[in-house]
Amino acid sequence: MDRKETTKFLGQLLINTRFGGAGKHWASEVSIDPWRREAKRVDYMQFSPADQCSISGIEKGIFTCYEIKSCKEDVYSGNGLNFLGEKNYIVTTMECYKDILPDLSSGKFARHMREQFPESSNYFGVMVAIPDWAEATDEFEKPTPLDTEVRQWKLAVILPCRYGPRKRSMTELLFCMLRSGH
Repeated sequence: MDRKETTKFLGQLLINTRFGGAGKHWASEVSIDPWRREAKRVDYMQFSPADQCSISGIEKGIFTCYEIKSCKEDVYSGNGLNFLGEKNYIVTTMECYKDILPDLSSGKFARHMREQFPESSNYFGVMVAIPDWAEATDEFEKPTPLDTEVRQWKLAVILPCRYGPRKRSMTELLFCMLRSGH
């Protein structure tokens, strides 16, 4: 698969595995400050209220941002590592994760984030695509190449995300999600 096909595959896999069902509130291509020089776009944003039956349940909701990255070059392209939620994830392939793992360990990735995306949160994790029948540890040793059957794949959290503070208001982020149209 080329970069474009991989990006499409990972996006569809994210939709199929994380956004299905009642009570899932999400949007794609969410523009933040679109008319300013500091415009940002989040690939996918999800809002998860504590419950939907009370004002306090909605106000206790959290935002999770997902950035799709098809390869290491995509990670360092300068486009979209906009982590604006309490939780944030890079969604990628096992090969890409293995390629960026030394940078995550050495601090190179953290420096890149501070320089290129200073408003982004340092609270992020990594999800990788693996076949439904596989375990992440086995896939790390010998990654299975992606194919076109999204239904036979799942996302595994290979680097868990800790909750972090959010700098943007709930109202602003919900409006940006609504404006994106899905």
